[in-house]
Amino acid sequence: MLKLPGHEKDLGGGLRVSRLLPSFGRRTIGPFVFMDHFGPLIVAPQMNIDVRPHPHIGLATVTYLFDGAIMHRDSLGSAQRIAPGAINWMSAGGGIVHSERTPEDLRAVSHALHGLQLWVGLPQALEESAPRFTHASAEELAAFPMESAEIRVLVGEAFGHASPVEAASPTLFLSLRLRARKPFRLPVLAAEMAVYPVEHDIRVEGTALGVHTLGVLPNTQGHRLDCAEDCTVVVIGGAPLEGPRFLLWNFVSSSKARLRQAAEDWQEQRMPTVAGDPERIPLPRNLPIL
Repeated sequence: MLKLPGHEKDLGGGLRVSRLLPSFGRRTIGPFVFMDHFGPLIVAPQMNIDVRPHPHIGLATVTYLFDGAIMHRDSLGSAQRIAPGAINWMSAGGGIVHSERTPEDLRAVSHALHGLQLWVGLPQALEESAPRFTHASAEELAAFPMESAEIRVLVGEAFGHASPVEAASPTLFLSLRLRARKPFRLPVLAAEMAVYPVEHDIRVEGTALGVHTLGVLPNTQGHRLDCAEDCTVVVIGGAPLEGPRFLLWNFVSSSKARLRQAAEDWQEQRMPTVAGDPERIPLPRNLPIL
């Protein structure tokens, strides 16, 4: 089992994240090209962790919360509050702009925030597709019992359950709630898979996997998971993309030239805007030369 520890990134305003993908040890897991874990933290009224409007191409963003709330707005006109247990899926295709802000009712009070944001690379044939946004509520993604665990199928299919979220390629995203000293057998559910313990250390086939470490599973057999304390474990994976993907800031593409074009389009303000949200994150000055 390959172990990928996160590296800390400061996003400003007191918001620090642990970045698991891309990693020096592994660039992708199935179609997943990016994974950030933020929190748990208490957001105080004086903190400003709003993410102003910014662009994406060639990917789908996947937002999942364990605690708190985020208000999503995008250039399609979508305005959707995301709550724990729900999924926001935004397919950027040829280009979309969105913001992620603290909901108005939470700005004046201290509140918890804890969640994941992941990016899924789109198949080459869909990299320039029309952007779209979908939301699946926590009720649509309700947990169900399986052996000693409770499972939510957030994206994809597993254990006879299918998520209503429509992915562009075979994609797996699960949340498992494991019980202390109650082993759970995770079968092979996708061509590539990784597990991520959110709260406590776990063991995978007897091998320790530390909390906040992404464990890439050998795909030859199922794996026995167990923990000393009740623990949430995220599973990600799916079929690998048909070729390499390049990342530049918030852009993903199979073409470096397309990344350069996207950066120029954002710099010259040729991308769409978010209605009612005139701010924008400027293009970073220190982007690498592709």
